[in-house]
Amino acid sequence: MDIQDRTVVVTGGAGGLGAAVVAALAKAGARTVALDVRPAEGDHEVVDLADSAAAMAAVERVLASRGGIDAVVTCAGIDTPGALDAVPFDAWERIVAVNLIGTAAVVRAALPSLKERHGHVVTIASTLAHKAVGDATAYCASKFGVVGFTRALTAELAGQVGVTMVTPGGMSTNFFDGRDPQYKPGPDAVLADPEHVAGAVLTALTAPEGVELRELVVMAPTEPSWP
Repeated sequence: MDIQDRTVVVTGGAGGLGAAVVAALAKAGARTVALDVRPAEGDHEVVDLADSAAAMAAVERVLASRGGIDAVVTCAGIDTPGALDAVPFDAWERIVAVNLIGTAAVVRAALPSLKERHGHVVTIASTLAHKAVGDATAYCASKFGVVGFTRALTAELAGQVGVTMVTPGGMSTNFFDGRDPQYKPGPDAVLADPEHVAGAVLTALTAPEGVELRELVVMAPTEPSWP
């Protein structure tokens, strides 16, 4: 895809990896729209992605204002670590709603335009979408779901819409802020720069015609969470 002047929706675009993706795409000449519960830099829609109807309505507003969508990048992701019986269940459900249901809702709403424009979807998984750990039942369930969703979508849309799944390891973002110390990276942990992961997203979106990058794993060389 020639990304110049293309409309790209980025979920979670107000911070972390999402903000890095917005910046990388804007630098490459794309016209981004961030969907986030908080206001983002540049064009954005404030929306709670845990509410699938609201998420789809936000995409419809983008379609109406921009005339179409060429690509979707689903960076939004949250977590509340803790044992299954210790995390309030409404918080548990919200993790799955944002990470998995919100991803599917945004892609579904954009799909007619993506098909018309032979666009591209990039989903963001996690190393914990491939390796299950304790005290992360909601996060693992949601991100394992993203893997299944993306692989099924790849098969469903082959030849119509490009689909790429990016699996990042730990990144130097505010994702770990406010956690109990036992759920934070250790003092010697080496975390990836989200700008580098955003570069992988841009590479997936700008692959030459006839080439599709299906799955990318991007992490620091000493990342311990990869299977």
